[in-house]
Amino acid sequence: MGLLNIFESGVSVQTTPVIEQYIRIKANHQDSLLFFRMGDFYELFFEDAVLASGILNIILTKRGKYKDKDIPMCGVPHHSAESYIKNLLENGCKIAICEQMETPKEAKKRGYKSIVNRDVVRVISPGTLLE
Repeated sequence: MGLLNIFESGVSVQTTPVIEQYIRIKANHQDSLLFFRMGDFYELFFEDAVLASGILNIILTKRGKYKDKDIPMCGVPHHSAESYIKNLLENGCKIAICEQMETPKEAKKRGYKSIVNRDVVRVISPGTLLE
């Protein structure tokens, strides 16, 4: 990961719990663009966002900071994600779909500051047949 190298070993960085969760999940799917479910959107961060925004011609914005640098971010509505995913696959990208495994209300039952559990439920490569 060139721009921010989010996987440097031995580096402790203060960031938000959601970005920490993203980095943990992304570490297991470094060869894929991580579609990270945040409510009604799939959001992409760091280099994934830069690459996807260029291919999809969507706005690249930022969400917070990591190692004193802005975190690039882009997103697509979950209800129309299929067309964006198809476009990325046609451009040779591999996609990891990371869904919310519980509701925010369920997360709050585990504690006031608990964040929603998320996990990758599907990995799609350019050779995958889509329905």
